[in-house]
Amino acid sequence: MRSSGWYLTDDVDDFLARAGGFLRGRPAEHVMQLTWAERVRTRGREAFGGTPLFGVLEEGSQVGGTFYHLAPRPLGLSPLTPAQADSLAARLADLGHAPAAVGADHDTATAFAEAWRRATGATPKLREVGVRLYRLGTLTPPDPHPRGRARVLGAGDLDQAVFWCGEFAKAVGEGVTVDAETWPSTRYADKRYTLWETEDGTPVSVAGMNPLIGGQIQVDIVYTPAHLRGHGYAAAVSAEVSRAALAAGAREVVLFADRANPTSNALYRRLGYRPLSDWSGYDLVAAG
Repeated sequence: MRSSGWYLTDDVDDFLARAGGFLRGRPAEHVMQLTWAERVRTRGREAFGGTPLFGVLEEGSQVGGTFYHLAPRPLGLSPLTPAQADSLAARLADLGHAPAAVGADHDTATAFAEAWRRATGATPKLREVGVRLYRLGTLTPPDPHPRGRARVLGAGDLDQAVFWCGEFAKAVGEGVTVDAETWPSTRYADKRYTLWETEDGTPVSVAGMNPLIGGQIQVDIVYTPAHLRGHGYAAAVSAEVSRAALAAGAREVVLFADRANPTSNALYRRLGYRPLSDWSGYDLVAAG
């Protein structure tokens, strides 16, 4: 029988052996845990600085929660109770770990931020941008449907993928450089992309989807340049990628949307997505 408490490891295979069943049992709420563990497993730890850290809260023979930390990225948490968050904050602080930020469902992120303040004296700051996690119910294609067609980007379309992801990263304020050289190390490299093109072949919108993990596919990214919005292109390409995800065998299809953007939230609801939870991030500012 396993002892109770937080088990920490830098071995992703060890992490998945202990927590994989727990994560796959509720894949939607564990989408980030599954996604980043798979990236480390397939790309190798060297792609993430060689120092990934994973944790499993073992409560006897049961798993109570998990985390991953791929510095300098935020600490990622599965749903935790305040007591579980408190025990994790104390453990990480005792070991000298100092994550710069944390991200999770809002209640968990808030509980950990408060626990971190108590454990370290840091002053957590809620990030302005929060997201809402959606899961697809019954896919409902847009009506009316814009003219044009979907085109899946293949191995020969790297320049197109790099361009569109770079534009998306700039639009959302993501502090990364996306070019041909940095591409393999970005979160964008393992997705499949679909462009929506007008009848004359002009690309006007893009959507991506992550690989199938634990029976689930995450739609990520969806982007239309500002001057092309309002024509239904994002709805059309989102519906096409969602359909492709189902055709690829996904039992669940999920995506995140900016909570502050009523247009995108309304769009996803029209397509058949239903809200699951709100997610937040905190910067964990060190005590001065």
